[in-house]
Formats: sequence, C-alpha cells, structure tokens
Amino acid sequence: MARYTGADCRRCRREKMKLFLKGSKCDGPKCPFESRPFPPGQHGRGRTKETEYLLQLREKQKARRVYGVLEKQFHGYYEEAVGKPGKTGEVLLQILESRLDNVVYRAGYAKSRDMARQLVKHGHFTVNGKKVDIPSYRLKEHDIIEVRAKSKELTPFLVAQGEAGSRTVPAWLEAIPSQMKILVHSLPARQAIDTQVQEQLIVELYSK
Repeated sequence: MARYTGADCRRCRREKMKLFLKGSKCDGPKCPFESRPFPPGQHGRGRTKETEYLLQLREKQKARRVYGVLEKQFHGYYEEAVGKPGKTGEVLLQILESRLDNVVYRAGYAKSRDMARQLVKHGHFTVNGKKVDIPSYRLKEHDIIEVRAKSKELTPFLVAQGEAGSRTVPAWLEAIPSQMKILVHSLPARQAIDTQVQEQLIVELYSK
C-alpha cells in the first residue's frame, strides 16, 4: 500500500498548525513548526489566495493527515458516512475515531498515531480476545482491547505504564494501564472529539 515517506513536520507546516504527528517532539522547542510556522517550499512565505475550494481542500487534507489515512480510504469513509443517519461530517469523524490505531493513541499507549499504527501492525493487541493487526480495524461499543501478554514487557508499553495519567483519555474510552487494557464505552459524539477540523467544509468539498 502507498504511504507518505516525507518529513512529518512538512505536513504540519503545510496546514499552518501542529498536527502532533511526532508525539512528544511536537511539544518541545525543537519542533520545526516553532521556527518555521509557514508552508514549506520556495514560495511558502508568499500570500496564497484562499478561495472557497482551497479552504475546503486544506480541511480535508488536514483531517487525512491527522488520522494518517490515504485519499481512497478517506473517500470511502465519507461515502459510508453519507449512508448513515446523522450529520455526515460528524459521522465521518466518528468513523475515523473508532479506528484501532486511533484508540490505541487516544488511550495513551502510543506517542503518536504513526507509532500506534506500527504497534498494531506488529500484532501486539487483541480485540475481545482475538489478535488484530489491522490499524484500520473498526471498534464498536463495549469492545475490549488488550496488549498481548508476551508484549507487555516491551519498552513502548513499559513507558506507557510509567506515564499513565500524563495524557487525558477521552470519556468514551477507559484506559487501564495496570492491565494494559482499553475499554470502549461508546462511540464518541462530536463534542468529545478534540480534532481541530471543520468537518462541514469536507462535506461541502465532496458533495460538489
């Protein structure tokens, strides 16, 4: 599968905001966005005319990059959201939030979604007792995610246990670091999702 192999910090600079793609580095003084808070490239400092289409496109790209989803998959999520009851934009964000890699990140068991994706792909998690190594696996209410017994002594999970409580876990999840377990109490409502995305602009872009 195709994947982005460039510098993550360029993506933050392109969107003119921190997307927190590099974990703890994004909070430190060495974050490139702090010293170069303008788009990358030769004309990054120039003024770009912000048309309605450009604003919509940038919002869609921002959401894709935050969750680490490629265009074809992202569009598939949108089509699924259109067919479900409720506001399309909010349903889209709910679908993205319910991915296994995102839940692992939200629970504080990984420093970034990229790291969470790698941990899932390496087979370190089970869902309801069954091994799952698909980052895009969709979780449902009352699902139970656990770190596999033979993986609990690995450095990333020892670090996660040691730093338990340092990151706020959303109310729709419950992280139990002592058991390296995550409980999904419900799927998140829009007000419980702190991703800084104007989802209505994405809906307007795709509905043209």
